[in-house]
Amino acid sequence: MNDRKQSIIALGDERWRFSFWLTGIMMAIYFGFILLIAYNKPLLGTLIMPGLSLGILFGALVIVAAWVLIYVYVRWANTYYDRKLSRLHQEAE
Repeated sequence: MNDRKQSIIALGDERWRFSFWLTGIMMAIYFGFILLIAYNKPLLGTLIMPGLSLGILFGALVIVAAWVLIYVYVRWANTYYDRKLSRLHQEAE
């Protein structure tokens, strides 16, 4: 196998590893929230202020965490992955 093909495969593997870690982080956040719902309802029912409980706040933070992780992936893909892929294409020409 030539060096270019090995570089493309290595870059693809790197992308999968990065995606795997971000997916794992999101799953930990989400399932942690679900486990709190299942096993500690009184904690999530604690009112922070009238109309806002800890459960609502944590639910909103799960959504915000998803947005942050999406931003991290897009930023990584635009600054690192795309640049390396472009460099590999230029070397091929």
